[in-house]
Amino acid sequence: MRLSLDIMSVDRASEEPMHRQIYGDLRRFILDGQIPQNTLLPSTRSLAEDLKVGRNTVIAAYDQLLAEGFIEARAGSGTWVAPIQQNRPLASLRAGLAAPQKLSRRGQTIVNGPQPPRNAGVINFHPGVPETASFPFTIWSSLLVRNARSRDESLLGYLSFAGHPGLRQAIASTIGLSRGISCTADQVIIVTGAQAALDLVSRVLMDEGDHVWMEEPGYLGAKSAFLASGARLAPLKVDRRGWHLADPELPPPRLIYVTPSCQWPFGTIMRIEERLQLLDIAERNGAWIVEDDYDGEYRFRGRPVPALRGLDHADRVVYIGSFGKTLIPALRIGYLIVPRELSVPFDRAVSITGQFAPLILQATVNDFITQGYFATHLKRMRRLYARRQANFVKLCQEHLAEWLTVTENDSGMQLLASFVRPYKDSDVVAAALKEGLDVQGISINYHSTEPEHGLLLGYAAMDERQILRAVLALRAAFLRLDRS
Repeated sequence: MRLSLDIMSVDRASEEPMHRQIYGDLRRFILDGQIPQNTLLPSTRSLAEDLKVGRNTVIAAYDQLLAEGFIEARAGSGTWVAPIQQNRPLASLRAGLAAPQKLSRRGQTIVNGPQPPRNAGVINFHPGVPETASFPFTIWSSLLVRNARSRDESLLGYLSFAGHPGLRQAIASTIGLSRGISCTADQVIIVTGAQAALDLVSRVLMDEGDHVWMEEPGYLGAKSAFLASGARLAPLKVDRRGWHLADPELPPPRLIYVTPSCQWPFGTIMRIEERLQLLDIAERNGAWIVEDDYDGEYRFRGRPVPALRGLDHADRVVYIGSFGKTLIPALRIGYLIVPRELSVPFDRAVSITGQFAPLILQATVNDFITQGYFATHLKRMRRLYARRQANFVKLCQEHLAEWLTVTENDSGMQLLASFVRPYKDSDVVAAALKEGLDVQGISINYHSTEPEHGLLLGYAAMDERQILRAVLALRAAFLRLDRS
């Protein structure tokens, strides 16, 4: 079949090169079925004359189509549209590729779960968001530039899947002083944040159908990771008095997820007798404990509470830490401290899953720690957050006491706010957004039981002026609700 391409033209005023215009038109005509398979295309000279362009322009377009397999050159007979799929029209192939694909059961579980609000351009009370305006960017930039200019092979290749050796050693050296954990560098596995750590734990330590004791209420991100691995969640109930470890309805666990240093969302600290009991349960059942220490560095009265991992004589605890709340969230650098017997399996698992953070950023974090900047920054942030928490509670008591009860906590970057009246927190979240404010309800953290309603309010990232503005916006949201 011979072809006339009178419908084609080129736009000489366009910024797109003419050969790309010709290539794009022909590719589209072929995919849409307007130019059928086994159609003879005009010669490059003929098409160039028709379009009034140079022959080399058409040759460049044909070469690209040839490289991608849309056309083929047949010796002695010209250039033809390739028989890409003999038994199915290309137009229907293109439509089929564009059709939505069915997700797996796990995929449906992941995407259909509740999500915390994340709206750009509004005031936010997001929990767990650190202050960034006070971060020593000048120092950080200097360290980063130096590493970026380095030609050290350890930063340029694939040698360190489990993390930059210097950073692994720095974490192992400092975690004993900061969190009471004794470990070696090979037990430290660097990943792209705490959520990646949870995903990696789920892949390596659990099979589909295994029981996971999940705090109830508990962190939504952990729930999503465990469900994505096919786990069956068993609610480990928590209240402001502690963890219900003796619940007879709990099945034998394969894994137990806890936030003992600052329970999410209540902020409760696990007592020593509960920690010892939990370790005993894990040892008896051959289970693993996942300790998510998301806020452990921030304690405002006395020293930080030592990590559960520091008490672990049975070596059953996998500890998860992150620099997202102590440095900058966008760094996406977190880490696990695993039992010695798991260090090689986790090292290999990271190389398969691709959850390794850029080595240049890891090297920069290492320099930031070893040169003393991290300790100085953390100490400054503790003082700043303590002041902001006190001011935040004072403003809430002045402007929101009619609707909320908010009290100071010894640790963490957010506070739990309980409703004075029986509101649904989803209604409060919706009303707040109309006032230009993002807040997070606590009911999304319940997975198996009737939820408590309230708000989890992060104050750490806002100065006094911003906190006042946010508190007044929340007051306006409550007034809006009361009028409706």
